[in-house]
Amino acid sequence: MGQEACRAIDADDDLELVASVDVDDDLAVLIERACEVVVDFTVVDSARRTVAFLAENGIHAVVGTSGFDESDHEAFRQAFTTSNCLLAPNFAIGAVLMTRFAEIAAPFFDTAEIIEFHHDTKIDAPSGTATHTAERMAAASADWAPDPTTHEVLAGARGGEGPAGIRVHAVRMRGVVANQEVLLGTTGQTLAIRHETVDRTSFMPGVLLACKRIADFPGVTIGLDTYLGI
Repeated sequence: MGQEACRAIDADDDLELVASVDVDDDLAVLIERACEVVVDFTVVDSARRTVAFLAENGIHAVVGTSGFDESDHEAFRQAFTTSNCLLAPNFAIGAVLMTRFAEIAAPFFDTAEIIEFHHDTKIDAPSGTATHTAERMAAASADWAPDPTTHEVLAGARGGEGPAGIRVHAVRMRGVVANQEVLLGTTGQTLAIRHETVDRTSFMPGVLLACKRIADFPGVTIGLDTYLGI
């Protein structure tokens, strides 16, 4: 993702790629090169250090790393006083719309489950997008039918229990980039909302949009949907 972001930024006429660093590199180069915005696609332990560094030095942060918790969010809110930060579970505009559609649909259905599919090198489960989707759906409606399961023949067969009891299932498979399906059901009908990606370039329009607009959104923003106005 980091390499793909570098290519996309370098190819955009409105942006200039001035530095690229790996997790073990000295972040001082970001100041030396006068970076205005830094995009972070790493792992959470590294990203915590990087984001704190960016806040301390007044550099905007566009963060696609997953795994942050509410204590991280609060720390970032306290830290970003002279620059801004976007924490986005997903930069694919279709995925952002999928989460919003699921949130809108939630109050009209009795049951819901989320299935996310990712490549076989992803180390966390469920994905940040699936967790974020479940949280948004639970906030829109806490009135879900109880799970009828009384016995799991195989432990974990019903997936993980997310907010408001919404079940989340994580699939790890070669040949997949990142897909998600939200299934909702009520009397006599079901609704499936599905988003698929076939290449990591699918995330780049969102990354470029974030880089260009982050200066307009003070403090810390969670999710790209705010930038899209939805």
